Amino acid sequence: MRRERIYVCHTYYHVYVACLKELNLAEEAKGGATLLLSSMSTDFGDLLQRAKQSGIFRDVLSYDEKSFEFFPELTELKRDRGSLLLNMRQRIRFERRLGQLEEQFVPVDFAEYKDRYVFCDSDPIGYYLAYKKLPYHALEDGLNCLRYRDTAREDNAGHFGFKAKLAALGLIFIQNGYSRWCVDMEVNDLSVLDHPMEKMVEVPREKLVSGLSRKDRETLVRLFIPDREKIVAAVAKAHAKGLPVILILTEPLCKDLAVRRKLFFDMIEQYAFADGKKGTAVIKPHPRDLLDYKKEFPDEIVLDARFPMEILNFMDVQFDRVVTVYTVPDAIHCAKEKIYLGNAFMDRYEPEEAHAHVTHAEARKQKEC
Repeated sequence: MRRERIYVCHTYYHVYVACLKELNLAEEAKGGATLLLSSMSTDFGDLLQRAKQSGIFRDVLSYDEKSFEFFPELTELKRDRGSLLLNMRQRIRFERRLGQLEEQFVPVDFAEYKDRYVFCDSDPIGYYLAYKKLPYHALEDGLNCLRYRDTAREDNAGHFGFKAKLAALGLIFIQNGYSRWCVDMEVNDLSVLDHPMEKMVEVPREKLVSGLSRKDRETLVRLFIPDREKIVAAVAKAHAKGLPVILILTEPLCKDLAVRRKLFFDMIEQYAFADGKKGTAVIKPHPRDLLDYKKEFPDEIVLDARFPMEILNFMDVQFDRVVTVYTVPDAIHCAKEKIYLGNAFMDRYEPEEAHAHVTHAEARKQKEC
């Protein structure tokens, strides 16, 4: 039986965007999609069960996606052969074999679906769909993430134009819209990209959010934050004491966790004050940040790392400011002030060359209107 849509998600943020897209459909089209949660890089915990209960999707399934390292025979096919042509020949063999090996772990028949949506198609699912010659829609991994890191060009440095032509012909695979089998690449904002390409289409996340009803927003809060009341009460308690409340968005910066701890300690010391009063910091860890913030910052409020930060906009909370290093705070509307620190701040904690690849990373300060 022909089915309408399937979303392949690797993070909570991906699930959030999939939900936005489904909730913005016409009523008669809602509720018919499949949500496929890849366990390769994220522990979704009980989100699968909550997603089933949400009513947003028809089916919610788990996908035991395997990285190429899982297959020992592929290691030799990643070795540098010393020339472009030899490497391209080996790459073709690698990509085809990865698609073949991945097939045993794919829990659905993608050919049954009219539309296939894939976040982060650089993961094995992209290679699998290319191997099966199945067209799909790619979506950016994070909000405006290509502005800061163009992974397609980074991963294919050297003769990129030549490689892009091979990808367009279907001979090799390149993510983010360059594959022959990618129908289009959905991004939030084309204007901020250094290298927009013809397959990229702009679908602003804010437009999708504005299309949500109050009921939709409540559904999303229940889906992503089961302990909403606890968070609201903690923020209200701090405000009742007349203390400023600062939202800190962490990132897996600096490989040395001791240095990372100092970075965020300094951030709190510098920005968690207002009118001479030390406020309360609400720390939202990045999903890939392994620092134990509850242990290292016992006097602050530490949120669950996994839920998308945008969900905070749908709760009854208000922050005096949100502070980030590289995470774009544009999507946070529950803060009076937004502070983006960028490379100038990072220079204090690691050599400049360690974050030289981060583009558009100038420090900026934004105030919410």
